[in-house]
Parts: sequence; C-alpha cells; structure tokens
Amino acid sequence: MTADTSARYREFKMPDVGEGLTEAEILKWYVQPGDTVVDGQVVCEVETAKAAVELPIPYDGVVHALRFDEGTTVDVGASIITVDVAPGTPSEAPAAAAPAPPTEPEAEAAEPKGRQPVLVGYGVSEASTKRRPRRGAAAVPEQGAATAAIQAEMNGVPAPAALSRPLAKPPVRKLAKDLGVDLATITPTGPDGIITREDVHAATAPAPSPEAAPVAQPAPAPVAATPAVAGRETRIPVKGVRKATAAAMVGSAFTAPHVTEFVTVDVTRTMRLVEELKSDKDMAGVRVNPLLLVAKALLVAIKRHPDVNATWDEAAQEIVLKHYVNLGIAAATPRGLLVPNIKDAHDKTLPQLAESLGELVSTAREGKTTPAAMQGGTVTITNVGVFGVDTGTPILNPGESAILAVGAIKLQPWVHKGKVKPRQVTTLALSFDHRLVDGELGSKVLADIAAILEQPKRLITWG
Repeated sequence: MTADTSARYREFKMPDVGEGLTEAEILKWYVQPGDTVVDGQVVCEVETAKAAVELPIPYDGVVHALRFDEGTTVDVGASIITVDVAPGTPSEAPAAAAPAPPTEPEAEAAEPKGRQPVLVGYGVSEASTKRRPRRGAAAVPEQGAATAAIQAEMNGVPAPAALSRPLAKPPVRKLAKDLGVDLATITPTGPDGIITREDVHAATAPAPSPEAAPVAQPAPAPVAATPAVAGRETRIPVKGVRKATAAAMVGSAFTAPHVTEFVTVDVTRTMRLVEELKSDKDMAGVRVNPLLLVAKALLVAIKRHPDVNATWDEAAQEIVLKHYVNLGIAAATPRGLLVPNIKDAHDKTLPQLAESLGELVSTAREGKTTPAAMQGGTVTITNVGVFGVDTGTPILNPGESAILAVGAIKLQPWVHKGKVKPRQVTTLALSFDHRLVDGELGSKVLADIAAILEQPKRLITWG
C-alpha cells in the first residue's frame, strides 16, 4: 500500500496579508527544495501593491518544490511552495520517482475548509479566490538548481561553477527580466563580478527592446530599420506600488473636487529654532529638521480647526469627523511612492514626533514599511522642497481631506521691519477636498500653518 500523499504533502498558498489584495509578486526565496523548515520560519519575501512582506511557513517539514520563480506575480490563494510534512514516511515508489505533489482537490482535502489561517487572523475563503493555471510539473526539477545558486548568492558565497549562473542581486535580475536582457550576455562591472543595474541598462542601449522582437520578421527592406527605432523606447510593466499609486491617484483626482491654495512665508525664525533644537538635550538622539516643525505646525492648525480632519462617506452620505490625527508623510522610495502615517500624531510631544518621523522615513527607505503603517491616514505632508521645487498642487491621498506640500527653503529678498533683507522663505500649498472643506476653512488652516512657521513661538501660545 502506498503512503497517503494527500496527508504527506502540504501546499502553502499565497495568503491575503489582511489588506484585501488579490495578488503579490515573489521577490526572494529564502529556502530551496530539500531544506528543512519549521513552523514560523520565513520562506520568502513578497511584494504587494502596498508593501514588501516576509511570509512564514505554518508547519514543519522539508521543502519539496517551489511553485514559482522570483519575479513572478501570483494570485492570492495559489500554491507557492510544497512541503513534505512527513519526510520519513516509507513509500513503495522508488526514491527517484517521489510522489507527485497533491492535486488541487487533494490539497483542499488535507486542509481545513473555509477561511485559512495566514499571517495574522484568517485569510481569504477558498471559494473567493481566483487561480492561475499551474505551471507544468516539468519546470519543478529545474528549479532546484536555479534556487541553489540564488541561495548561495544570498549566503555570500559564489554559485556552483557547474551552473555558470551570472551573479546579480534579485532586484537586478528582476530589472533584466522586465527589460528582456539575458544576464549571461552582460559583462559585469560590480565587485566580485556582480552585475549591476547600470550594466543592465547599458546592455539595453544598443539592443532592441523585447517589444521590438516580433517586428524582426522576414520583411521587405524598408521594414528592417524598425527594430532600431523601437529600441529607443523601453516598456516597463505597471505593477506593485506603481500600479496601486496610479489607481489611487486617478480615483482621488476624479472623485474628490480638489482645491489648492498657496502662501509664501518667511521661515527665518523657524530655521533658527531648528538649529537651537539640534543642541537641546531633550532632542538628543533624534533628527531635527524643518519638516518636524512643519508637521507640528499642521497639528496645531488642525487642533484649532478640527473640521478639516474628516473624510467623506459616499455610501452613507455622511461626513466623518476624526478626533485623532494619523499624519501621513509621503516618502519617495526605490519601490515607488509610499505614504505611511504616524498614528495618533496629535498626542505626541515634539521629541516623540521627531522619533516617529525618523523611524517612518528610515523604514520606508529600507523597503520595510508594513501595510498597516499605510492604513488609516487622515492628513498628509509631502516635502517637495527636498528636490529643489518651490511648490506644487498635490493630489489627496484617497480617503483624506487635506495634503500639505512644502517647497524649498531659499534665501530671498524680503521686506522685514520696513527694510528689504535676505530672509529664508518657502511656499506652502494646501490641497483639500471641497466637499468637506470650504474656502474659508481651508484658508484659515493654511494661514495658521504659515503664521506658526513665521513666529514659531505660536507653537506654545496656540498649542
């Protein structure tokens, strides 16, 4: 009698990480076929439309097969890894012909019905998820060798010579795949023979893009020049953070009637205060910069005009006033634009706000922002001044009522106490949802922010 393969092999499915998302891209595999795994061990990193998340396996066993390569976008509910949970179980089949992974009905029979426990709480119901057709079984044996090379690179050692696999980090491999570049044809310039992003981009310059390949068919002479023309363009798949951001911005721009107001303000005193706070012992260990005082000024303005901190409930036809402020900070990261927020920012002291702001920015730049950190924002600040830009007309983060853009702080001639003097000046722009915020309220909020930055002592008298 053969072993019960349906009980022996478990299929770990792409979970819903609690955000209602339908797909995720596999960024990295941390295991390979034959590796022993334990309950709770991280086996891969995936990127959703909102964040990069590490996935732990929910049972002990030995990895039997990886179902998808790195860089593949997988639907929630699709099996991504097969684990042998009883590796010592005898089987009549010879070792070379290991039992095939369970079919979909067998996998479902071996797992509880209904909603599956995933990272936190429970995931999607089986009946509610869509699946992509599985890859053929023939692709699975080849994965072991490829994954071994990837794992060797992650461990900091060269890949086996027999594989002759070019050395490149996962993001570079993904870039090469998106651009249709064969890494084996690239001469590496990085340390220890590692292929860099610059190497990949350089390889695309003289070669036609993948989209131009179908054009290179036997054709009359005039058509022969088409690949060279097409090679001047590169098509980048829209997915992940970029896809989510695009959808959110289009939805916001064509749902909420935007109004943007501007004010130019002398922030010389604020800049002096920034320098004083840097040497204050109570601010030791935290980063003090103009953005910190801009954030505090916005929080004080919201306290004085709480009606600006609201959201529009279209379904219920209600305005929902928020008695808390989750302050969003727009952050440009290698993965795209992220807007994590500081929870209950209104309750924080200046040192606490500085600490939270520093953690938020560093976490975003490292690509470790969690989906929860980007939920529940009420208002947002975008600091376009870091790019040398004077101002802009920011688009609202969906579900929020206002967003403040801070321009570059520059030394400019300014009338101060009846004389023209060089002063540090910036321009602020406040966009707001005109369904919630009328011109008077929006103007008062922006004027208060400007007044505080001009005379930062108002943080005390108004706060």
